[in-house]
Amino acid sequence: MLRKKTVIIGAGGHAKVVMDILLANPEIEVVGLIDKRDGSNIRGYKRLGDDSLLPELLRQDIRHAFVAVGDNDLRRRLAKRAAALGFQFINAISPHAVVSETASLGNGIALMPGSIINADARIGDHAIVNTGASVDHDCMIGSLTHLAPGCRLAGGVTTGEGVFLGIGSKTVDQAFIGAWSVVGAGAVVVGDIPDRCLAYGVPARIVKAIDAGFLAHRKENHMS
Repeated sequence: MLRKKTVIIGAGGHAKVVMDILLANPEIEVVGLIDKRDGSNIRGYKRLGDDSLLPELLRQDIRHAFVAVGDNDLRRRLAKRAAALGFQFINAISPHAVVSETASLGNGIALMPGSIINADARIGDHAIVNTGASVDHDCMIGSLTHLAPGCRLAGGVTTGEGVFLGIGSKTVDQAFIGAWSVVGAGAVVVGDIPDRCLAYGVPARIVKAIDAGFLAHRKENHMS
């Protein structure tokens, strides 16, 4: 069997979980990690250097990649660069995830241990369904969305691109969460949330609009 030589883009805590998943897949050969901090190893796999190394990896016939970065906007930018160079994105689907045969999965997605994707749900490209999170029937999860550990989405929920739902948050059925909005940890979404809003509480209430500065602050302080 010809294994897919794959580079992991990212080397933080999120990447460690992704690596566990990829190493359990006999079809994938992990060759190393891309990270601005070079030199040290994770489970014996070397941090090769920053993303300026990607063209050289392509020349070495390493054509598959996984962007293992929790921050949605940074993941978007890294995936865009890798795609422009010609990398193909694989999925990191834990053998301990439960995925309906009727679900539709994009490219470059992470389904962590204990995650559940139910009937006719759609998961967009580069989305993350983290540990123990569940996506019920007929949900439409936008590209680059990140469902943190323990999220619970009822049936028919739609999220736009780049949504972040904090740990343990929940939604009622048919809820809509607009692009690049953030739902705080433990919040319960009982109605629609527009694009680029921060909402938290029980029930979740919109507390502010989100600008680029807010997203940059999250990237620097809260994500790996």
